[in-house]
Amino acid sequence: MKHSSFNGAYILGISFISALGGYLFGFDFAVIAGALPFLQKQFGLDAYWEGFATGSLALGAIIGCIVAGAMADKYGRKRGLLLASAIFGISSLAMAAAPDRNIFIAFRFVAGIGVGMASMLSPMYIAEVAPAHLRGRMVAINQLTIVTGILVTNLVNYTLRNHGEDAWRWMFGLGVIPSLLFFIGALWLPESPRWLVKAGRSDEALTVLSKIGGNTFASESLSLIEGSLAGAERMNFADIFRKAVLPAVVIGIILAVFQQFCGINVVFNYTPRIFESIGVSQDGQLLQTVFIGGVNLIFTILAMLLVDKLGRKPLMLIGAGGLTILYIIVVRMLASGSQQVSWYLLAAIGTYAMSLAPVTWVLIAEIFPNKIRSAATSFAVLCLWAAYFILVFTFPILFDRLKDSTFYIYAGICLLGFVFIWRNVRETKGKTLEELEGVMMH
Repeated sequence: MKHSSFNGAYILGISFISALGGYLFGFDFAVIAGALPFLQKQFGLDAYWEGFATGSLALGAIIGCIVAGAMADKYGRKRGLLLASAIFGISSLAMAAAPDRNIFIAFRFVAGIGVGMASMLSPMYIAEVAPAHLRGRMVAINQLTIVTGILVTNLVNYTLRNHGEDAWRWMFGLGVIPSLLFFIGALWLPESPRWLVKAGRSDEALTVLSKIGGNTFASESLSLIEGSLAGAERMNFADIFRKAVLPAVVIGIILAVFQQFCGINVVFNYTPRIFESIGVSQDGQLLQTVFIGGVNLIFTILAMLLVDKLGRKPLMLIGAGGLTILYIIVVRMLASGSQQVSWYLLAAIGTYAMSLAPVTWVLIAEIFPNKIRSAATSFAVLCLWAAYFILVFTFPILFDRLKDSTFYIYAGICLLGFVFIWRNVRETKGKTLEELEGVMMH
């Protein structure tokens, strides 16, 4: 099929608006790094509460994934995105106004529900509207907006650092602005054609598909979608453990958990704590978060250029192998108190940003068969958030006990991840979601 007949501007527009959910995910993920030094003073947080305040976002996200999967199947992808944006806006204002630790953590949990919904629905929606030859790049836009959210939030945190002890309230409250933009944008989105077919609204699906790629593309896509959905029942978590689909589901879950257990998010969430351990000032600590956000953004753009050319598997192998080596160097540098460690931590962030970060989301969005996609995506992302909670909750406690040697644990996990990807992941670039059912099921 000729690629020239596609409405590139329209595809990019709907992918970008849907991916604003990623921006809010990046905001809630990053804002805690700048706010923690203030929250420790305000609420007297020890290592346990520091881990719990950071990780409570992930506990909410687990609930969000479950809600989003069921809601997206019953009411459509678009309504799920609208609800996620409303939850983001309300929780941002509530965290900013929190009078005590428990109320703050409760609303960070609520924010997590919005994050969990968006982290599942945005990539799934984009994968369902983007044509095969553009899908990797379009789904990677979601990762691009996540890292843009992280960078902008780190810059705002750095700017607010000297605004008194209530600076953290502004850090959280400003999240209402992108929430509002996301809500307004989502009102304009079309419903996913795959969901419309599933809901028995094939005429509307044809209209959306025609707008994406013209009449020939629309009729060909419609018959492919109808064929793959023939006999599909309502979403049921039990279906994802059926023997026929289990190999794809297991690979998706392991990749999701590995993306967190590879350990890089402790560098994002606890930058001040890591640099404080080698004597860097609070200004210097917050400045490092800005550098980290910048490197993260640059290498994510690189990943978007490579994911549909170089392929998914080579990038995943580069990520797992590169992090194993870099962590071993980081341990040595932290042990000697060398401030040069920041170069190796930035290299680790760059390696992750061009490989495991975006490509895991691309794979999760495309390796599951149509009939079980929303249930399997929900479950894989749910496992990802559970892994993130375990990672960020345990880090302050481990770092108190093991100091720099904590990074040896992450190096070992990355080595195991490398072996798993080498042996089990198959290349998916350039294939339609319907063709992939044949690749992943055998």
